[in-house]
Amino acid sequence: MAIKVGDRMPEGKFTVIGENGPETITTEQLFSGKKVVLFAVPGAFTPTCSAKHLPGFVEHADAIKAKGVDTIACMAVNDAFVMSAWGKSASADGKVLMLADGNCEYARALGLEMDASKFGMGQRSQRFSMVIEDGIVKQLNVEPPGAFGVSSAETILQQL
Repeated sequence: MAIKVGDRMPEGKFTVIGENGPETITTEQLFSGKKVVLFAVPGAFTPTCSAKHLPGFVEHADAIKAKGVDTIACMAVNDAFVMSAWGKSASADGKVLMLADGNCEYARALGLEMDASKFGMGQRSQRFSMVIEDGIVKQLNVEPPGAFGVSSAETILQQL
């Protein structure tokens, strides 16, 4: 069953690239006592994700954080090296935390995974955005397959 507004975020972990290489960040570290905007994309460097979704959050990062958001994080079912390279190419450093859900475990825990095998991409995350306060989902925007709109940075700004 998919996560919904009012639910507590499930426990899990992500990989990020830190100063010394791959590091683990837990959901406790990410969400506890913080207001977080988490958005997910089907894949790094894919067309809509690279042209619209991530750039919107990079562009509006200051405005989002000005509304009391501690962290803006992007999650994708890619490895941490790909997520880091994508973040650098999109000028996301210092604005958007790039979270690798390499085995689709967290997307599955949220109930927001999808099968993109027909595109040669295997199991991926659905496109979504959410506002989380101290581990509780306050806003959730899940896109229909192939769409981009409700999970945008502009929608999140309106919801904050």
